[in-house]
Amino acid sequence: MIWLTWRQFRAQAFTAVAALAAFAILLAATGPHLVVLYAASGLSGCHPASCAGLASRWLTGLYIGHTYFMLYEFSIAVILLAPAVTGLFWGAPLIAGELETGTAALAWNQSVTRTRWLAAKLAVGGLTAMAVTEGLNLMQAWWAAPIGRAVGLGATSTFFAASRFNSFAFASHGITPLGYAAFGYALGVTAGALIRRAVPAMAVTLAIFAAAQIAMPLWIRPNLLPAEHAVVPVTSLRTITLQGGGPHSSQFHLGTENLPGQPGAWILSAGTVNAAGRATSTAPAPCTTRPSEESTHAFIECLASQGIRESVAYQPASRYWAFQWTETGIYLAAALALSGYCFWRLGRRLT
Repeated sequence: MIWLTWRQFRAQAFTAVAALAAFAILLAATGPHLVVLYAASGLSGCHPASCAGLASRWLTGLYIGHTYFMLYEFSIAVILLAPAVTGLFWGAPLIAGELETGTAALAWNQSVTRTRWLAAKLAVGGLTAMAVTEGLNLMQAWWAAPIGRAVGLGATSTFFAASRFNSFAFASHGITPLGYAAFGYALGVTAGALIRRAVPAMAVTLAIFAAAQIAMPLWIRPNLLPAEHAVVPVTSLRTITLQGGGPHSSQFHLGTENLPGQPGAWILSAGTVNAAGRATSTAPAPCTTRPSEESTHAFIECLASQGIRESVAYQPASRYWAFQWTETGIYLAAALALSGYCFWRLGRRLT
């Protein structure tokens, strides 16, 4: 049955191989030059005190050049879309296609049982979807290694993912793409079994998969592990987002994207507290009666002198793989649950 399933799956397999080959050629043609640019930047032998600024300037140069920035964004998009594509075009038509074309009566009334038929289809299609997605992931990781090293040196960038916990970077690296691929394929198969028509099943698969990919980074992932908390001086922050503040403004909000002593940490929330440890967004009077020409830096220094500090909730960078394994496990468990439902559904004689 496995051999027959593979022969029936040849068209999809050849398409996947062609896509992987095209992706590999694109990255192989541009990757060596990216390595050369990194070597010429001086980042390999920079002093720790100057690495962050040098790395930031190098990433900014890549963005200005556009080519590598566009390739970086394109490669991330390909990895993120691959699980959805396999779910739509491989998973959704699996059972729905048999029912629509009327071949279900033939396919499910041979010597091979329905359970064995579905097991072979799920194994071949699901494992291939996972292999394709992880193949794209590994190739992109090789190509983007110089960018990752620059970020690791402390670069701050609004163009490239400045943290491994960035929503797009997290979902397209590590082992999470394996979980997404398994879930997407199983979701497509389940939608086809329920709706019994391929095109509507594809639409439902896309809608649910997109909703899951939005809900995970916004509401689920931040709560997978308890957050750590720290209170630090506002003057110790390397990157500051100041809203509504200034020499003559009483209301302000101070945000940050970094935490001293915790490089690569995932900042969940940040806000100012007063000397008593209570949250505040009102600037002390001495900081609102200063000359209008004073800079934001002077305003921050004044806040610090009045006991204003930054309270940060964060996930340490050391938890990256714990989050990867946990999220992957959630999606694999969902894929197994959906597959179990498909076995139960098929056993109830869909025809």
